[in-house]
Amino acid sequence: MTVEAGFELPPIDVRVTRADLVRYAGASLDFNPIHWNEQVATEVGLPGVIAHGMFTMALAGRIVTDWLGDPGAVLEYGSRFIRPVVVPGDADGALVEVTAKVREVREDGTARVDITAKFDGKAVLGKAVAIVRLP
Repeated sequence: MTVEAGFELPPIDVRVTRADLVRYAGASLDFNPIHWNEQVATEVGLPGVIAHGMFTMALAGRIVTDWLGDPGAVLEYGSRFIRPVVVPGDADGALVEVTAKVREVREDGTARVDITAKFDGKAVLGKAVAIVRLP
């Protein structure tokens, strides 16, 4: 695979439902009610039930693993949580739109990939960067 700086990965759209949040809560043991209870979420000042930040980050990381075909090729991945993904209680859930661009290809066969995840047209992750080993 020949990749150069500026290469754009194929974008992905990910739907997040409340059922996804319940499954993630079970896997992560994060049962904070802001991730499943509308009343609690609004009482603490949130616009509604929100997705777990780490779940959102993991979903956004799929753009890189789908592109590379090997989750083990992700050497580093980090981001900041800058805005919540509000997940309605309907069957459609919330749509997270993910894009990514290769920012730098290094001589050691690795690359820096900058990831953008948006919900409702606004970024939800800040400084989302993956360092990957290219095939």
